[in-house]
Amino acid sequence: MNADVVIRGGTVYDGTGAPGTRADVAIVGDTIATVGAVAAAGTVIDATGLAVAPGFINVLSHSYVTLIQDPRSMGELVQGVTTQLMGEGQSMGPIPDASRAQLAAWFGGEIPWASLRGFLLHLEQKGVSQNVASLVGATTLRILGAGYDDRPMTPAELDRVRGVLADEMTDGAMGIGSALIYPPGFYASTDELIALAAVAGAHRGKYFSHLRSEGDRWEEAVDELLRISREGQLPAELWHIKAMGRQNWSKMDPVLDRLERARDAGERVTADLYPYTAGGTSLAACVPPRYAMGGPVALRGRLADTAVRGAIADAIATEVDAGWENLYLASGGATGIFMSSVRPLAELAGDAAVVAEAASLKGRTLADHASSVGRDPIDAALDLLERFDVGCMYFMIDEANIAKAAARPWIAVGSDAASQAAEPPFSDMPTHPRA
Repeated sequence: MNADVVIRGGTVYDGTGAPGTRADVAIVGDTIATVGAVAAAGTVIDATGLAVAPGFINVLSHSYVTLIQDPRSMGELVQGVTTQLMGEGQSMGPIPDASRAQLAAWFGGEIPWASLRGFLLHLEQKGVSQNVASLVGATTLRILGAGYDDRPMTPAELDRVRGVLADEMTDGAMGIGSALIYPPGFYASTDELIALAAVAGAHRGKYFSHLRSEGDRWEEAVDELLRISREGQLPAELWHIKAMGRQNWSKMDPVLDRLERARDAGERVTADLYPYTAGGTSLAACVPPRYAMGGPVALRGRLADTAVRGAIADAIATEVDAGWENLYLASGGATGIFMSSVRPLAELAGDAAVVAEAASLKGRTLADHASSVGRDPIDAALDLLERFDVGCMYFMIDEANIAKAAARPWIAVGSDAASQAAEPPFSDMPTHPRA
C-alpha cells in the first residue's frame, strides 16, 4: 500500500492493555490504515526504541483560555495528549448574565459566543491542534437558574435549566461536570443534580464530579455520586480521586474497594487522578461556603464587617467535618499552602504598588507571608482576599495513595490544569506540577 506517513520500528501499545509489539503504523490522510509491516511510504518517521500509542485523553482540562492563546497547545501536545475534556463545575457556555463579566476578564475582552456549542465552534474556526470536548458545568447551570443564592431552584427555574441543558446536549456536550465543594455549586441538592443528570443520561451523556467531600465525608460523597449515576441513569466518573488531609489518608483503600464492588455489581463508575501530592484552587476556597453567598463581591463585603470577618476566621481555624471542605486544616495550616499565582482584583489592577506586591507574593507559602507582615496566617489570608485573586497549591495528598489509585486499570489521568508551554506568552505564568 502507498501510505502518506509510516511510523516505523516502534513498539506499538494499542490502548487495550495488551503488551507492546514491534510494528509499523501506516497513515493515509488522517486515518491509521495499517498496523504491521508496511513497505512504501511518502514520509517515514523512525521510531526505533520508542513507544507508539494512540493519542492520550486529558479527562480534566482547564485549557479554555490557553487554547486561544496557543492553538497548538504545546504544553500538552508534546506529552502525547490529543484530546481535552473540559467542564469541571463551570463551562464556557451557556453563559449566565451573572458570569459574563468574569468570563470576559478571563479572556481579556468580550466573548463572541453565548452557548457551549458557540465556544467549541469558536475554537474550531480559530484552529486548534487537539480534539476538544466539554461537559456542561453544573455550577454554570445553577448560576443560570438561581444565581449565587443558597436555595433550591424553583420548579420553573429547574425546568428552564433542564431545557438549556437538553439543547447543549443535542449540540454536542458530553454530559455534566459538577464541582460540589465550591459555591454556588455547593448549594445544589442531590435531587437537583439527579434531575439534571437524567437529561444528560437521556442524551447518552456522562456525569463527572469533583465530589462534595474528598476528606472528612468522602465515603458519603462517593455514595452520592453512585446514587446520581443510578437514578440519573448514566455513567459516572469521580474526578481526581484522593483522600484529602492526613487524617483521611487511611480511607483510600476502603473507598477503592467500595468502587470496585460497585463496578463488580454492574454500576458504571470510573475515576481519574492527577499524579501530584498537592491540590490546586483559589485561596478563597478556604472560606466556608455560607459566607460566599452572592459571589465574590458579596464575600468581600462580609470581610469588611469586623464581626463577620472574625466569625469567618474562627470557622477556618476550628471547623472540621462541618459539612464543608476545610482546605486550610486539610493542608496542615498555612505551611502547607503555597501561593502559585497572585493577581490584583480588577479595580486595583492599575495600582502600581498593588501590582508589585502581587509579584512579591508568588512562590511563597501563606505561613511565610504571614510571618513577614506580622499577622496571624488566617488573618493574613483574609487580608489578601480583599485585594487579590490568589491561586494556591494545597499539600494534602499521600503519595502512596496516588500509587494505589494509579494501579487500578479503571482509573485514568487528568491534569486538572491548563496547557501552558515553557515559552511566551506563558513564560512568566506559573503552572501546577500536575500539568
